Amino acid sequence: MAVVPIVVVTWLIAVWILGDKSPGPSVLWALAGGVLLGWVSWRDDIHGLPVIWRLAVHILVVALVLFSTEFSASFTRGLLPLWLEYPLAAFLLLWFLNLFNFMDGIDGISGIETTCVGLGCAGVAWASGNHEWIGVLGLSIAGAGIGFLRWNWQPAKIFLGDVGSIPLGFLLAWLLLALAAEGAWAAALILPLYYLGDATVTIVRRATRGERIWEAHREHFYQQAARRDGGHARVSIAVAIANLVLIGLAIWSLDKPLPAVAAAILVVALFLIYLAKSGRPAQ
Repeated sequence: MAVVPIVVVTWLIAVWILGDKSPGPSVLWALAGGVLLGWVSWRDDIHGLPVIWRLAVHILVVALVLFSTEFSASFTRGLLPLWLEYPLAAFLLLWFLNLFNFMDGIDGISGIETTCVGLGCAGVAWASGNHEWIGVLGLSIAGAGIGFLRWNWQPAKIFLGDVGSIPLGFLLAWLLLALAAEGAWAAALILPLYYLGDATVTIVRRATRGERIWEAHREHFYQQAARRDGGHARVSIAVAIANLVLIGLAIWSLDKPLPAVAAAILVVALFLIYLAKSGRPAQ
């Protein structure tokens, strides 16, 4: 329960310090949405809530935040018409906050993802020479991820649960959407690409087999690899290395967006193949 309040407090302090250089109300709406998601997720962790009620709150938060900020009107930089940007932005936010929860299945992995996406946002913002506020918010959420890793590394003493993973996924998705709105759409796609790839491919495979995709399972690529390797730390370190490569490609995308995206897709595809082979039982 400490992770999200720390992010909320540090983001509020950052907005106060940055003053006119921060987006102000946009951050406040995002934080309010994160707090509401955290409260509902905490109730679900303790008592269990019907899926339909949780999804309804997720949709409500996403709708309120999108219609209360300027990002949904500009994050594709005019590539798509405005009537299409709103549902696309809503879908991306909803999908990422849920997949972040889906992917929180071994010790250390979500702390590493939080740290790497936050550091990546900071690196891209500062490499571009603009959007200092994205860099500051990215660095602060990365700090929360590092602090959480102190207790979540194998063998983990604490876990995120829904109360941590869902608000974190939402705030990271909002930060990535803000990065795209400032013109770095390729970087915003590249930074979370491993999580997007693993979760999306896994859910599509389960759906084609007629399985209930909303139920818990152990079929993600990283879970298969962790079972074979006999430990979580090795897989989490591999995820960190892959994410560091993605951070480098995200910074490169400021100059060469399309080649960087293509390279990132190749890196993630090769990494998923590596995890799949690591997860196969010995012959």
